[in-house]
Amino acid sequence: MAVRTPSASRADLVADAALALLAERGMRGLTHRAVDETAGLPPGSTSNVARTRQALLELAVRRHAEREARVLAPAELPDPSGGADALADGLALALHRSLTRGRDLLIARYELALEATRRPELRAFYDRAGAVFKEQLAALLTAVGSTDPARHVLSLVAWADGLMFSCAAGSFSAEEPGLEEIRKGLRELLTGMLGR
Repeated sequence: MAVRTPSASRADLVADAALALLAERGMRGLTHRAVDETAGLPPGSTSNVARTRQALLELAVRRHAEREARVLAPAELPDPSGGADALADGLALALHRSLTRGRDLLIARYELALEATRRPELRAFYDRAGAVFKEQLAALLTAVGSTDPARHVLSLVAWADGLMFSCAAGSFSAEEPGLEEIRKGLRELLTGMLGR
């Protein structure tokens, strides 16, 4: 059941329940009725917030982006003047949080990403929601000396997504890497990209 907090809006409660269902049951388990039950809301409440399945998915993507931003905490990333080592430290902490405190959120993201491959209107919405993080990462990489930030963002995101998928849902799901192991991998990647 989704946890109610005094400050949570009805839309947030519905979206949080949708994300919980996606992590627990997958896309097929996401129905308006199941969201009502999971959120502890009267029947029909989810339809009042998100009438269509597309609207419910968009609400889930929006809420996912908000919650993942809190887990990744881009505002806590180090000052770029600390160089690649500081960036590796900050990114490692963010990835470690995702794997240790945000595993269900990761699984919900994979469900939404796969559904976006089949729904062009969701794909556009999903991509817009993720653009902010890519822009922030490009700025950080530029500040630490990247000469090709767009390409380096792709490499870094692909590495991080691969690590998170492998450890949350893939063949390494029984093995959770420690913070230091993640930091070393990031440092190796950044050294290769930045040439230092």
